[in-house]
Amino acid sequence: MQEVCLKCSFSRINKTILADLHSAIYVIRLKRLLLKLVLSKFSILFKFKKSYKITMPTISEKILSRASGKQVAADDFIIANIDYAMAHDGTSILAVKAFKEMDAKKVWNPERIIIPFDHYTPAHTDTGAKLHQGIRQWIREQGITNFFDIGEGICHQVLPENGFAMPGKLIIGADSHSCTYGAFGAFATGVGATDMAEIFASGKLWLRVPQTIRITVDGKLSKGVSAKDLTLNIIKTIGADGANYKAIEYYGKTIQDLSIAQRMTLCNMSIEMGAKTGIVPADEKTFDYLKGKAKEKYEPIYADDNANYCEDLYFDVANLQPQIAKPHEVDNVFNINEVAGTPLDQVFIGSCTNGRYEDLQVVAKILRGKQVKVRTIVLPASRSVLIRATESGIIATLLKAGAVIMPPGCGPCLGAHQGVICEGETCLSTSNRNFKGRMGAGGLIYLSSPETAAASALCGEIADPREVV
Repeated sequence: MQEVCLKCSFSRINKTILADLHSAIYVIRLKRLLLKLVLSKFSILFKFKKSYKITMPTISEKILSRASGKQVAADDFIIANIDYAMAHDGTSILAVKAFKEMDAKKVWNPERIIIPFDHYTPAHTDTGAKLHQGIRQWIREQGITNFFDIGEGICHQVLPENGFAMPGKLIIGADSHSCTYGAFGAFATGVGATDMAEIFASGKLWLRVPQTIRITVDGKLSKGVSAKDLTLNIIKTIGADGANYKAIEYYGKTIQDLSIAQRMTLCNMSIEMGAKTGIVPADEKTFDYLKGKAKEKYEPIYADDNANYCEDLYFDVANLQPQIAKPHEVDNVFNINEVAGTPLDQVFIGSCTNGRYEDLQVVAKILRGKQVKVRTIVLPASRSVLIRATESGIIATLLKAGAVIMPPGCGPCLGAHQGVICEGETCLSTSNRNFKGRMGAGGLIYLSSPETAAASALCGEIADPREVV
């Protein structure tokens, strides 16, 4: 009996053990299954996050996402569809040569290519005339309608005046100061001639999406201080290479108060910090300027709240003095009191930076009824600027003051003609570059605002405009 009971007990124990063992195996299997589900879920999430970068886009990222047909973020490499492409007489020559070497026959869209003649105009040598002749012939062969021949003006003034610079657009120019169009809320940048040839042929461009620096500027600019002084001060702070391959977005009350012309000055010189582009978000001033001008419908693009910026910089310009960039670097900037009294041989007022109507207007106001003491060259940025300045009496005022008026174009800015300087001469220029040899071998170039240039022309030396405005 005891033996039977003992067997029964062992049997019950074995069953219990087996039941517990089965339960344990079930639990283990269940845990493994749950673990697999959890890991699978995280794997899916990881893959999603890896495939789709979760960002708060900047203006540049949004414009380039639209242009490439997919969501992109800073440092992505993309092939983008170009809205408008520009090459002037200085770069179209090389671009067309490369276009032909590619064995390309027709441009991708003749209505989206703009070619202004501005750098060597009117032709200053028989070689220049021959090159112009060749480009004019190619333009006719390709059916390009947006051609602006000599006297129409500087490319970076001509494009906005004719409605090509619009918010949200991707505009590429074969000129480093194409970033000027960022004043209208566009992503605009410069490329080399061979890149432009590829755009001519395909309408596309390979590029890397830039990171973005946010710059906020507050404070009211003092009398005699303008957007050029603000720009030079920013360049001094950031440095000539401080924004290499970065986009810059400009914000703040000071930026909002700037006119369109002043915003163009600011964005024009973004490249002097190494920036890929400089952008002022579009506002009512932008829309008013484009009324009756815009070539097509456009959609303003704005950065998301809390967009991802690589740097966030702040400037208070309430006490900003007039600024001067000394030779031979654009970021070699000083307050006017540190440079005042420097003797001058020439003053140049013009260029794609400061040759607009309101620039000439402030110069005429300072020179009215007075005489300049050094040769003073004034070059309106476009035919329309020249016509308006003539009709308003500005040109007469400048001529009576002893200034020389040049036809619209780049003139001496790049050292081509119409006012180059020689070794031992010093020029104060409202242009954007003061590199050694830029306006002539051996000359010294100082950069300033139109206000400072006008005051200095009256004195024959660098002078503080606050003393005469």
